[in-house]
Amino acid sequence: MRKLLSGGMVVFAGMVTVPWTVSPQQAVKTAPGYRNDPRLARLHRFFAGEGCPARQFSDAFLEAADRYALDWRLLPSISFVESTGGKALRNNNLFGWASGRAVFPSVVAGIHTVGYLLANSALYRDKSLDGVLATYNPDPAYALRVKSVMRRIWPTR
Repeated sequence: MRKLLSGGMVVFAGMVTVPWTVSPQQAVKTAPGYRNDPRLARLHRFFAGEGCPARQFSDAFLEAADRYALDWRLLPSISFVESTGGKALRNNNLFGWASGRAVFPSVVAGIHTVGYLLANSALYRDKSLDGVLATYNPDPAYALRVKSVMRRIWPTR
């Protein structure tokens, strides 16, 4: 050991904790197929109006929503409530996932991981929007905030 240290070579053995595994499919770059999608323009406008860095990931939000059959406004809205759309981003975690302790290899991987889990995890699967939000954060005001942002992005009738 002394020889390694005196020779300038130090090896650290250990494991970086990543609470959620990311499959290669979740970490892929997003496709440019959303260029003419009106939802993309709407997300760009919303995030730009708020000065949010998450604007650059608008297509990833859409891709994850479409892939996992989520309301396309849900992930951007949670990211806005949790990190002000990336202004308070830490560890590529836009969503405050795992009480903010989750570390993702990239923002896009985080978007896809959280989208996948909201659609497929036993905790969230088959729940209404209110049920998903109550599970995500049990504070009743939280669901109201997220749904308010969803309406700001695109009001529904």
